[in-house]
Amino acid sequence: MQVGFIGLGQMGAGMARNLLKAGHAVTVYNRTPAKADALVAEGAARAATVADACRGEAVVTMLANDQAAEEVVFGPHGLLATLPRGALHVSASTIGVELSERLAAAHGAAGQLYVSAPVFGRPDVAAAGHLFVVAAGAASAIAAAGPLLDAVGQRTFTVSDIPARANLVKLSGNFLIACVIESLGEALALVGKAGIDKTQYLDLLTSTLFGAPVYKNYGRLLAEPGDAPVGFAAPLGLKDIKLALSAAEALGVPLPLASLLRDRFVTLLATGGADQDWSAIGRLAARDSGQS
Repeated sequence: MQVGFIGLGQMGAGMARNLLKAGHAVTVYNRTPAKADALVAEGAARAATVADACRGEAVVTMLANDQAAEEVVFGPHGLLATLPRGALHVSASTIGVELSERLAAAHGAAGQLYVSAPVFGRPDVAAAGHLFVVAAGAASAIAAAGPLLDAVGQRTFTVSDIPARANLVKLSGNFLIACVIESLGEALALVGKAGIDKTQYLDLLTSTLFGAPVYKNYGRLLAEPGDAPVGFAAPLGLKDIKLALSAAEALGVPLPLASLLRDRFVTLLATGGADQDWSAIGRLAARDSGQS
């Protein structure tokens, strides 16, 4: 398939590379051109503009936030204006429900296909092609996107024919992950201040009651000394919690834990954590108790 890929951050670069490996003809664009160099060396074509990445059958966007997605899609020479009629936009970005609704309406009016397909997984998972994809859109659009989604993920969950519902599922999932990080951090701070070995404690938890990967992976990041490598930056964590709260308000659903998490992220960013991984909110409890 002739596919453009827009957004070559830690997640996007790995996804684009897996599309290349699957045999797709990939044209890549990033606002910082140097981020495309490695993929071009591996066989991708370089797009000088957003429009240049939108000449084929499909385009995939993996962008940091709503503002970036709006600029790429609705700009005067953006995706909406240049993607051919009948072509497909797969939005893998974690964006708000309201923006996803706008994208679906705009693509529909332009005669273009639109699939919302945010993903679960950190950059190493993206590089390995083992992401979990949450997809929503019209059946014909989902079918057209299938080869692309298969190339970047180990499994695709189709949740609705309404694209924005995939974004709601993604936001709810990130909310749950943040809850795990915060609760793990508090528990590790509690036992750590009593002198219990955190790694041994984590092994006990993940070998018995809490064997899910999210506990193992984030528990390891919190139990090990030093800052975790940045796989998902703390400001993006705050962004996602705020989007979850916005969606919840629109639906009339109270999320008291999300309000707490918003404050924890604000605390982290206000105290020098803007360059840290979002898991750093799990270290606040230890810091607040005088352990670090």
